[in-house]
Amino acid sequence: MRAANYFIFILIFFLACKSGFAGETRTFIDARGREIQLSLPVRKVVVLSANALEVMQILQAENLVVGVSDYIHQKPRLWSKFQDRPVVGRWNEPDYELIATLRPDLVLCYGRFPGLEAEQKLEPLGIQVLRLDFYKISALPREVQILGMVLGKQKQAEVFLQWHAQKMEHIEKLRRKNSPGPKVYVESFSDYQVMGPGSGGYELSIYAGARNIASAFSTSFSRVSPEWVLSKNPDVIVKIASIKDAYVCDNSKKFRKIQKNIMERPGWKFTRAVQEGKVYVLASDVAGGPRAAVGIAYMTKWFFPKVDLNPQEMHREYLADFLKVPYRGFYAYPTGK
Repeated sequence: MRAANYFIFILIFFLACKSGFAGETRTFIDARGREIQLSLPVRKVVVLSANALEVMQILQAENLVVGVSDYIHQKPRLWSKFQDRPVVGRWNEPDYELIATLRPDLVLCYGRFPGLEAEQKLEPLGIQVLRLDFYKISALPREVQILGMVLGKQKQAEVFLQWHAQKMEHIEKLRRKNSPGPKVYVESFSDYQVMGPGSGGYELSIYAGARNIASAFSTSFSRVSPEWVLSKNPDVIVKIASIKDAYVCDNSKKFRKIQKNIMERPGWKFTRAVQEGKVYVLASDVAGGPRAAVGIAYMTKWFFPKVDLNPQEMHREYLADFLKVPYRGFYAYPTGK
């Protein structure tokens, strides 16, 4: 009962504050394809996803962030600028009452997570919800442009998008010269979960020139049997791994263990990928989001070893220019150099 009264108090407070709002209203298309009307300007933002927080840095909008999900505090070296921001719960299970106490103009989250209860609980308080994924490469430019317009950071968005387009065009030229690419099995964090069309890992492999063995799948993530993989006999296996904090990792130990476990799965020694030692591990940090071009560069190097491409240097450039941090960490194994 006390909690309910508290929430009503917050609701009345917000309605009182918003009644005097005289900003512009603009319509945007969110990650679900819905038309969303947002009141601008936006001055205070709660950010639930790591990819969105990274884009906030690209747009030089760190000072607008008033709350973050607990995931951000798990990477204190990379996200040092946000360690003093209040934690509002998990990226998919936020604490809505805590968010309300921060009085943000906007909550930024994924298209699917958290569920639509976010709008149901926050919008009556005058708090707007914007769903942008940033992990789908094909949608990344559009979503960065949208957030740039929402925050009044169009110039910063354009600088990043030019960098991203330049890297993607360079990779595409290399890929075209070397096609057709190998048959590839891309596995997500869970064992035997293949990444199909619509997933970030699938997109990465296609942009890198592979023939993905899950191309006929109708879902982004599907559980497959070891026998199915054996029947497809991939030339290359790529595991997308959730490394707790790749930015502070200084050796390949975790990556080598993951690779070894895959190569020792029952029967997989008969795949061309294992027989030729082409089993690779890629940290999720560079397997989607604004750093996806780096992940594509690693895959391209694995698929076409002779191409003139330096993923580490590309990553170093990104971290220095957009996140304003020095290069460090471990992100791929073997590196392909």
